[in-house]
Amino acid sequence: MSAIPTTTVSELPDDAVLVDVREADEWAAGHAPGAVHIPLGELPGRLGELPETDDAVAVVCRSGGRSARAVQWLAHQGYDVVNVEGGMLEWQRAGKRLAADGEPNIV
Repeated sequence: MSAIPTTTVSELPDDAVLVDVREADEWAAGHAPGAVHIPLGELPGRLGELPETDDAVAVVCRSGGRSARAVQWLAHQGYDVVNVEGGMLEWQRAGKRLAADGEPNIV
């Protein structure tokens, strides 16, 4: 198996376009502003919603496990994607902005 392409939160610009593969309750609790929400289980049927960009698309989950699986699958399909190490927990620790339905929190 090939290595999963990764990036760190510190390498991402504050306005990075992310694909968040967490579940709806996790998304509602707190997510990166401008992120695209596509839960991992829905990803194969929603490929048309992936953002178009000249750079690799960063994929994120809570801590990096689900997004690593998503990146592995997407890369196999020919997409230019990277896994965000540490996920949204690291995003929050780094002090990056969060959006939410209420007070932002990563669950």
